[in-house]
This record gives sequence, C-alpha cells and structure tokens, in this order.
Amino acid sequence: MSDNEILESAISLVQEGLSVTFPVKGRSMLPFIIGGRESVILVQPGTPAVGDVVLAWVEGCRYVVHRIIRIDGEHVTLMGDGNVCGVEHCMLAHVKARADYVVDAHGQRHYLYNRWRICAARVWFRLRPVRRYLLFIYRILCN
Repeated sequence: MSDNEILESAISLVQEGLSVTFPVKGRSMLPFIIGGRESVILVQPGTPAVGDVVLAWVEGCRYVVHRIIRIDGEHVTLMGDGNVCGVEHCMLAHVKARADYVVDAHGQRHYLYNRWRICAARVWFRLRPVRRYLLFIYRILCN
C-alpha cells in the first residue's frame, strides 16, 4: 500500500468522524512536532483558521502536515514550522484534517492549541529571519 493510499484511508476515517493517529516524517514541523518520533491525532478540520496544523493536499501533488499561515477566501497558504522559507498553497477544500494533538515517544498526548503552544507558535513565526540558526542549535542539542 502506498503512502497516498494510507493517507486516503486515514482521511476517509476522519471524514466519518473518527480520530486517526498518524506518524509524522521529516523535519518540517520542528520544533513543535518531531518527525520520526512523534505522531499527530487527526480530526475533522471544521472551519480551518490561521495557526491550525492541518493535513492538506498541496499544489495538486502531495500531502503535508503544516501550519496555516494565511487564508484568502478559498486560498490557503501553509508553512512548516521547521521551514526557513518556502510555502505551500492549496484550496480550502483540500484541507482534509486538523491535527489536534501530538503524541510523543512515551505515548503522551499534548494538545496543540493550549495557550502556551499558540503563543510559542506565534513567536516562532515571527522568528523566521533567524529560524535557520535556532534550528541548527536545536538539532545539535536535541539529536
């Protein structure tokens, strides 16, 4: 079964109202979600908002779990927290699920939208000019 087929099955379950725990790969959501070590719990997206971490079909070619940074009508712009530049685009209808929790390596769930995490994500977004250096230090200290 391909990754896209697995994702399509997970999306079907989410659309039926079930939550799905899904492993995350890659470094694009550092430092808030650690690929290869943590998973996200996906739920129905409701009405997506800026700041939401979502699973979306971007640019007609792949799925990503990234944060919404802008919504203009039906057009959504996403960016991974671990990215220093570059954004993805999709239509609002292509936002397939919202990540509500991160599950760490010990199986503990951490809500992505508590006051501390929302504030940290906003500060992190504003630190884009120096993210490269902060991520370099993070990778040295945490790997």
